[in-house]
Amino acid sequence: MKIALAQINPIVGDIDGNTELIFAAAREAAAAGADILLTPELALTGYPPEDLLLRPAFLQQCREKIARFIDELDGITLVLGYPSRSGDEIFNSACAIRDGNFLGRYDKLLLPNNAVFDEVRYFTPGCTPFVFEQNGVQVGIAICEDLWDTEPAAAAKDEGAEVLLVLNASPYHQAKQSTRREIAQQRVEENDLPIVYCNLVGGQDELVFDGHSFALNKSGELALQLPAYHSQIGYCDFINGDIQTASIAADESIEASIYGALVLGVQDYIGKNRFPGVLLGLSGGIDSALTLAIAVDALGADKVHAVMMPSRYTADISVNDSREMIEILGCQYSEIEIWPMYESMMAGLKDEFAGREMDTTEENLQSRIRGMLLMAMSNKGGKLVLTTGNKSEMTTGYATLYGDMAGGFAVLKDIAKTLVYRLSNWRNTQGVVIPERIITRPPSAELRPDQKDQDSLPEYEVLDAILAAYVEDNLSIAEIIAQGYSEADVNKVVRLLKINEYKRRQAPVGPRITQRSFGKDWRMPITQRFTR
Repeated sequence: MKIALAQINPIVGDIDGNTELIFAAAREAAAAGADILLTPELALTGYPPEDLLLRPAFLQQCREKIARFIDELDGITLVLGYPSRSGDEIFNSACAIRDGNFLGRYDKLLLPNNAVFDEVRYFTPGCTPFVFEQNGVQVGIAICEDLWDTEPAAAAKDEGAEVLLVLNASPYHQAKQSTRREIAQQRVEENDLPIVYCNLVGGQDELVFDGHSFALNKSGELALQLPAYHSQIGYCDFINGDIQTASIAADESIEASIYGALVLGVQDYIGKNRFPGVLLGLSGGIDSALTLAIAVDALGADKVHAVMMPSRYTADISVNDSREMIEILGCQYSEIEIWPMYESMMAGLKDEFAGREMDTTEENLQSRIRGMLLMAMSNKGGKLVLTTGNKSEMTTGYATLYGDMAGGFAVLKDIAKTLVYRLSNWRNTQGVVIPERIITRPPSAELRPDQKDQDSLPEYEVLDAILAAYVEDNLSIAEIIAQGYSEADVNKVVRLLKINEYKRRQAPVGPRITQRSFGKDWRMPITQRFTR
């Protein structure tokens, strides 16, 4: 028995387009001699469909497409992920269809309701296993979260399953693939049951699905692994009761994996939302340089427009380094001097500011002029503005509302500053695109004379470690201090985190690469007084 894994990139809500994508995969797999085509979780609708599931017309269209698969598909058994409805209940389901026959339906037993998942809002859990016969083999089905507990796989085994097919929409975060394989190996060991794991690939708003579909034989050994971040149909053979070894794509380094997630996130957000390209402010600093490199890698230089907007505080080397990077990448480039606009605005505010000292107000005004210019260019040409701020800045509020936070997609939103440096250095190992001086210069917003980030923040190594401990690991202030960090630094970082929640609520979405980003999995109240 030959099993095909359709590691595909559906678009949420594009039921017609996704149907054609699945038919194309089925035809290709059948031509290759496959007996079964396994699709990802909710492949028909894309994942997560969220409140589209509450629209009756959405579910009706899904029913119509299932009927079409029954009528038109032949020569292969399709295991398809889709939402089904029975009465008032909606299920996260998978069905098996072969040669005009609906062989049966499996409803996901375990519904995740944590991190980025909200399935309890929409779905009713299933209660029974489903096993069907193919070429004399008993084939069981499970869906994503079902694999992370012992009971669903054991129930399939008790029903006679000889191999378990798992449909998945498992989003990426650092080291997620090794965790998936470890969980699958536990299920194999418990049940003496080989597993074929088909995962979604693609970007959906802030989520990135990395693919990395795989199969494990009865010994728990990797028998197949597809590359990350690419749509592909993979094949494995089930012979004499076990999965036979096929092609195994190598695991990537952490930096390569994160960079790939960012590239795919930008590519699909722009492509699926049909923007003609992107704009971004290029400052000569490392954050905008990395954002530019990712944008060009994702979209091609012809769809990227970088804009340098110097002021009197912008160093000559910032302009020169930006020009050098543009020369390397070959994208569209503009320079717009903002100081005349700044002086005009300050003149207009002269009476309002009379008798008051200069402070961050004047710094933020420069940032807001830049944001205004980018948004005007976006309105005129239709390109989406990419913001360039990183997670460290989002944590501490060192980003200006309606200034450098103005835009539609925040590429580095979940990338701490220290990781920005790691990714920049890694990208240059693949071919130098970021001038070395941009990486080695001390970071500065260049909004006042001789400004440096560390004038008012802890060193980024300290800041990012505190950030990870509090945000991603959920440690208390006392626990972080006990790790050896300065009480003053910890209290400052946590205080800045809390008072800037209102800013993060107004920030654009950006790709999630940690276990806790400032997105779906961060739901803190803006108004609150919790102190620990």
